[in-house]
Amino acid sequence: MRSVALVTAVVLLGACRAQSAQEQQKNDFPPAGRDAAPIVSDAFSTEDARDRAGEFEAVVEAAGVRSGMWVADVGAGEGYYTVRLAPLVGRKGRVLAQDIMPETRALLMQRVQREGLDNVAVRLGEPDDPKLPTNSFDRIFLVHMYHEVTNPYAFLWQLRGGLKDGGEVIVVDADRPVKRHGIPPVLLQCELAAVGLKLDRLQRLSGDSYFAAFKAGAPRPERTAIRSCGNDPAARISAPE
Repeated sequence: MRSVALVTAVVLLGACRAQSAQEQQKNDFPPAGRDAAPIVSDAFSTEDARDRAGEFEAVVEAAGVRSGMWVADVGAGEGYYTVRLAPLVGRKGRVLAQDIMPETRALLMQRVQREGLDNVAVRLGEPDDPKLPTNSFDRIFLVHMYHEVTNPYAFLWQLRGGLKDGGEVIVVDADRPVKRHGIPPVLLQCELAAVGLKLDRLQRLSGDSYFAAFKAGAPRPERTAIRSCGNDPAARISAPE
């Protein structure tokens, strides 16, 4: 009995140390310094209505999605982009659909299986870490979800590790305050620049929505070297490192 108790104590101590290390890593990143919008379902509109708006076609054309690419749909929700990306990348391409809500992930997996999308994998992520395989993706899509990220610097630092050389992070969002489920482009640019991602292209979509593509412009910094955008992101972008 004493040996069993000793083994249990060692296991618990190891778990506590691992949890402590994870908490320390989270503390390595600066605070957001801004609001985050509450998570809502992506069923804000029917898929037919979204198709009629033509956003998907405009986004994938601007993103340069091609057959054979590996793409990630982070915050995939009910899979609107996921199921449309799958035929575009084809049999030699791959789509990783990620969400942080277990029930949403389960429904998305059912949809992928029901539609026979053999080139799609579904993964459960964490709010601070999308859990992307390292150096794997040509495009990482963040569609109408980035304003919900509560710890942007931790999230982006982890996400950047999933990009291939020459890959791009594609953000689709709205030019309005974060509390109103959007993010001003200058703030978005600043936050991604904090992890070495540089704005490459920016274009307006319908209404107040916009498309932004980011590429690696500098090495990924150490966690403790990241600087928050603070209250003046425009100044932070132009400031010398």
